[in-house]
Amino acid sequence: KNICLASVNTVFRVVWKYYCLAAVAAVLKYVEFIQNSVYAPKSLKIRFHGSEQTAMIDSTSALNLELITNNRDPRNGHTLFGVLNYTKTPGGSRRLRSNILEPLVDADTINTRLDSVQELLQNEEFFFGLQSVISRFLDTEQLLSVLVQIPKQDTFNASESKITNLIYLKHTLELVEPLKDALKVYKTPLLKAYYSSLEDKRFGIILEKIKTVINDDTRYTKGCLNMRTQKCYAVKPNINEFLDIARRTYTEIVDDIAGMITQLAEKYSLPLKTSFSLARGFFIQMTADCAAIHNGQLPSEFTKITKMKNVYNFTSPDLMKMNERCQESLREIYHMTYLIVCKLLSEIYEHIHCLYKLSDTVSMLDMLQSFAHACTLSDYVRPEFTDTLAIKQGWHPVLEKISLEKPVCNNTYITEGSNVVIITGPNMSGKSTYLKQIALSQIMAQIGSFVPAEYSSFRIAEQIFTRIGMDDDIETNSSTFMQEMKEITYIIQNANDRSLIIIDELGRGTSPEEGIGICYAVCEYLLNLKAFTLLATHFLELCQIDTLYPNAENNYFKVQHVRSSSDIREKIAYTYMLSKGHTEEKNYGLKAAEVSSLPPSIICDAKEIITLVSRQMMQQQRNTSETLKERAIYRLANMLVQTARNSQLDPNSLQIYLKGLKKKYETDCLASEQIPMENQQ
Repeated sequence: KNICLASVNTVFRVVWKYYCLAAVAAVLKYVEFIQNSVYAPKSLKIRFHGSEQTAMIDSTSALNLELITNNRDPRNGHTLFGVLNYTKTPGGSRRLRSNILEPLVDADTINTRLDSVQELLQNEEFFFGLQSVISRFLDTEQLLSVLVQIPKQDTFNASESKITNLIYLKHTLELVEPLKDALKVYKTPLLKAYYSSLEDKRFGIILEKIKTVINDDTRYTKGCLNMRTQKCYAVKPNINEFLDIARRTYTEIVDDIAGMITQLAEKYSLPLKTSFSLARGFFIQMTADCAAIHNGQLPSEFTKITKMKNVYNFTSPDLMKMNERCQESLREIYHMTYLIVCKLLSEIYEHIHCLYKLSDTVSMLDMLQSFAHACTLSDYVRPEFTDTLAIKQGWHPVLEKISLEKPVCNNTYITEGSNVVIITGPNMSGKSTYLKQIALSQIMAQIGSFVPAEYSSFRIAEQIFTRIGMDDDIETNSSTFMQEMKEITYIIQNANDRSLIIIDELGRGTSPEEGIGICYAVCEYLLNLKAFTLLATHFLELCQIDTLYPNAENNYFKVQHVRSSSDIREKIAYTYMLSKGHTEEKNYGLKAAEVSSLPPSIICDAKEIITLVSRQMMQQQRNTSETLKERAIYRLANMLVQTARNSQLDPNSLQIYLKGLKKKYETDCLASEQIPMENQQ
């Protein structure tokens, strides 16, 4: 109640959430203790953000999908965040990160963002004009957080920080009008709303109050000496006589330093220059290849000599004394300026709410232009939102960035009538990459970005779960298999009908028989949900589940067998192409072992053992004609339902499409009748 802005105070709405409020209060007290400051009254924007407004992605899934951090090298940008991050401000980068980890679930809000991205892409000149203005903004969120803090002690650093931040605030407010000019050409609701938010009169009121005290030509500049000069002369003259005297003294000292270094240069006939750094203050600089250095040594008057590349940096006792005088003068200037700035800020706090709106506007616009920028570098398409996950010729966005060329594209089609897709194929055929590709595209669509595909349609996912990888966890004393079971238990306990579930090779951490049993049972459980599930496996026995459950589909990755004239052994060529059905490849693990240069004797023994084991295994179930006919009817009914819900075809095109469905149904029925009787028994 004491520190919240009245216009955005949501504390009273969650007053019954005791633990939530207690945690926030503890955090605020901790920040006050660490930073040795308190927050100004009525200055903070506190908002309650419930998890029901965004999709849930657990921390394990975020790591598995490499959303923010690359698992192999945390320093490189081969992540979804790295692919989309063309933001120009720290606030825009933070907003992009939080959106990737918490995608939206409201289709109207997402489409509003997509409309904005689409309009940004329509005019290159306007887009780069907006991008140029946004890039000039500083970290508005951090600026606000520092401005509303009141230091408990008036230290030199606190004074300098407050003056610096007031200059940053002036710089930020002066960009409001250029940002309005860049936005006025846009017509989409979201961009027009942000334009309207910039018409708040309080921006002008705050800027006028600042200009009554701060010089008009005071601005944010790069370079520590330039910025120090801006801070020293920030306050207008004649506001404080003692401040004017202190500034004249400071100017005289700086001039004396420059004159002293000039005299030293003439005295020793050396090309000396005056330089400055925050750590050393003023010091002397000279190129190391200067021919005027006698015997390769500098005069004994110079001390603290350092050499970086071909430049000498050093000082002298007199210069060090002058630096101390300069620093004392600077302390006086900063202290008196700080008192004037604090008085000015106390008048600004009542208008602070508009700055929160500005921060929100800049960060959102930055994220939207980042999405648009990513689209200009690749052929992304605008997604649609229906009750179907349909992707035509989609590809992995991170893989495209790594390989610098377009990866192999694949189609995806998942509906409520065929909501579980089982994917098989040899090792390294592309199963894991494909699974991650689907999840990344889903996230991109739900944050308002275009996606890597020729066409895409998504069902809003309220939760995204993944079960990828197999590592022991020493900290929790969990084996590979136990980690698998913990992750799959978490999925089963939390998944609902609006979830997207990605499972990669479940059950491989235990014996094959038990692994197949667990994998089959988990698959049966998920088949009874309406969640969209993609499951990659090497257990070919699992592919037979489609004979019992018509909402299960089998896909596999094709490979080709090639044999060169110089090599006796047959090799596998990966196509990375997804096809209907399950893989017919046998012993592809052995082929991978051969490529890894395992000794031939071991390979031969393995082949013999596999032959013996295969004879003892149960024969695979065969599809009966009745089962195939039931599946044909189920698929036809499913396609008709999807057409009725989502079709936008004109009557003639719809008639052609329905005739195609009828022909496909008749073909499937005819194929089921041609199965030999001995296979039915």
